[in-house]
Amino acid sequence: MVALIGLLILSPIIITIILLLTIANNGKPFFYQTRTGKKGNIFTIVKLKTMNDKKDSEGNLLPDHQRITKVGDICRRYSLDEIPQLFNVLKGDMSLIGPRPLLPKYLPRYSNEQNRRHNVMPGITGWAQVNGRNAISWEDKFKLDVFYVDNQSFILDFKILIKTIKNVIAKKDINSSSNQPMPEFMGNKKT
Repeated sequence: MVALIGLLILSPIIITIILLLTIANNGKPFFYQTRTGKKGNIFTIVKLKTMNDKKDSEGNLLPDHQRITKVGDICRRYSLDEIPQLFNVLKGDMSLIGPRPLLPKYLPRYSNEQNRRHNVMPGITGWAQVNGRNAISWEDKFKLDVFYVDNQSFILDFKILIKTIKNVIAKKDINSSSNQPMPEFMGNKKT
């Protein structure tokens, strides 16, 4: 219900951004990627496309910081690129709050403890997101995800929601063109 209300309230902003990104990205305003959900189920996440598809002379995509569009940079600064995930919430792939859904290729790389993050629905925001996001290590991120799994409650969800709003307003731990992307999770010893 909250996702539907959010989409309705934000629809003027969403439509404007989609139009601007359609122009900036040659008719492609959305970014689709497969992610891992609850119980390891694979689904397709939808986000606003903040980078163009420009390539070098050898056909390789240019580095992220060279492909972020001006509109895309604004979207990232205010986490507006995450808004279409409300459709994933409506479809039942995601929740508003939970561990961020990651790439399916990471599944065999998790330890048994880290894999517990898939015992709950993934979220648009979560405990790891409001406690460091890409500024913390993968190990710390997974510890925070498992903490959420073990302590999930309305009060914790409310606390995460409030911290998310504060972080977005303060632009704290937000991805922008100047941020380095999180390195790929390569896995660790199974425990």
